[in-house]
Amino acid sequence: MKKLILYLMFITLFGCSPQKPENEAVRGVWLTNVDSEVLNSKENIIEAVNLLDELGFNTIFVVVWNKAMTTYPSKIMKELTGVEIDTLFPRIDPLKELIEVAHSKNIKVIAWFEFGFSTSYNLGGGPILKAKPHWAAKDIKGNLVTKNGFEWMNGFHPEVQQFMLSLIMEVVRNYNIDGIQGDDRLPAMPSESGYDEYTVNLYKFYHQGKNPPSYHKDYDWIKWRSGLLTDFMKTIYDSVKNYNKNLIVSMAPSIYPWSEEEYLQDWPAWLRAGYVDLVCPQVYRYNFNDYKKELNEIVNEQISNNDLKKLYPGVLLKVGSYYPSEEFLRQMITENRNYGLNGEVFFFYEGVKKFPELFRELYKEKVVFPKLF
Repeated sequence: MKKLILYLMFITLFGCSPQKPENEAVRGVWLTNVDSEVLNSKENIIEAVNLLDELGFNTIFVVVWNKAMTTYPSKIMKELTGVEIDTLFPRIDPLKELIEVAHSKNIKVIAWFEFGFSTSYNLGGGPILKAKPHWAAKDIKGNLVTKNGFEWMNGFHPEVQQFMLSLIMEVVRNYNIDGIQGDDRLPAMPSESGYDEYTVNLYKFYHQGKNPPSYHKDYDWIKWRSGLLTDFMKTIYDSVKNYNKNLIVSMAPSIYPWSEEEYLQDWPAWLRAGYVDLVCPQVYRYNFNDYKKELNEIVNEQISNNDLKKLYPGVLLKVGSYYPSEEFLRQMITENRNYGLNGEVFFFYEGVKKFPELFRELYKEKVVFPKLF
């Protein structure tokens, strides 16, 4: 009897591994309204969900916000810009249809706010800044912040934060969604930003009247602004959880520390503070050595063992005409498994159709979505 008790004590104390159980995983894919027609009709949605179910996927991250429009009927956007839903979908509610079809296959649907604080792409600010010019992010020269063609709202401004939060909560309240996701634009701001009147005055208030550094990558200036975004990350998390504690708060940031240096995203701090349930960093690399290097730094230097259960790397499957080779794709998935990561999230759905046999092989083991909290 004593031996049995000692054995049970040993199992209790030492039998738990920080790695994910083999039968739990996020096997996810991003679903967009760009370079894809899945959301254009219910028939296309059914076809895509059936394929993902057949290949072993259990999570869809579907775009709900980009190009200053939503992929669902939004009262908020109708009041702000006059456009209730993305003009691709004038007579349907693709978000509602996707949720119904995916849930019938026990696939989770997470609402992805792709554009975040970005207001437009090569439009000079687009309809949002036309309606709210004081929401514009400004650089050191007083110009609208534009980076890689994307134009930005001022994500430090309380009105802009409230607008973004209102969109998130509109989806949370009105749809049977499983969670929400931000990415490299939410919460994020280009490090060139922060020179608008509101943010400068806020900085002065906390720095004895001094102006912020003119060099936008000054270390302390970066940290101060990334801290503001971390505070907003907490606001997002608390707002979603206060409405429904079972909803997932997921983030798909860029690789750290580049994410903070360029977009003020200190996402390891979000994990440490408990503001994220699921993190899918965009480990988008074009050769295996680079992928291996970035994944190693994430696992061994940037997050704790306790947070490994929240990590499912973002893997690039298609962009434009690019697809990884089957060998490279297999190497990346194998490397994830070597770290005890039993899943990943792919960008994006249209790439899945190029590798059906590979996914049938690698995802043949049935898994359940993990208990993240």
